[in-house]
Amino acid sequence: MKIVIVNDKMQKNYQYKVSQRPGKNFDPEFKPELTPKEMLEMGIFGGKYMTDCKEEFPKGWFKKAKLCSQLHDPKLNLFEVNASQPLSVWRKNGWIHPDDPRGWFQWYCRYYQGRRHEDDARQIKRWKMMKRHLAQIIKNCNKYDWNCRKKQRQAILHWAYDSTKI
Repeated sequence: MKIVIVNDKMQKNYQYKVSQRPGKNFDPEFKPELTPKEMLEMGIFGGKYMTDCKEEFPKGWFKKAKLCSQLHDPKLNLFEVNASQPLSVWRKNGWIHPDDPRGWFQWYCRYYQGRRHEDDARQIKRWKMMKRHLAQIIKNCNKYDWNCRKKQRQAILHWAYDSTKI
């Protein structure tokens, strides 16, 4: 079992155990369509997410990642729209677990890397709830019409659903 120690802008000396091989042994109900690396390469969260915590994750995740440490730039998103809410909204709504202060994507990155955690069931439930947005795109857009519901397409991309295939 491996211990990861995190020291970045949001966490100091946070530790977690990695009990699974990266990308393996996911909960049977959790079937993300994209890896964190693929998501970062496609363009998510205006490039601002993960710019100060590269030490925690594989270097390969960041080789082609669309990142900008200075600001949130929607043009770095695959669909070039802002589909994010401020972290303050996430905190206000109780969506943030103290162990993952950046939210769902941080949880997913750590889960993907092999951490299993008390918050897994809640985060997987939240991930499953995003399927309603997939259904709306399928119902209201022609297949592969990336100009239809761009904000919704970007939002589901943030949740590891590949909105380029619908």
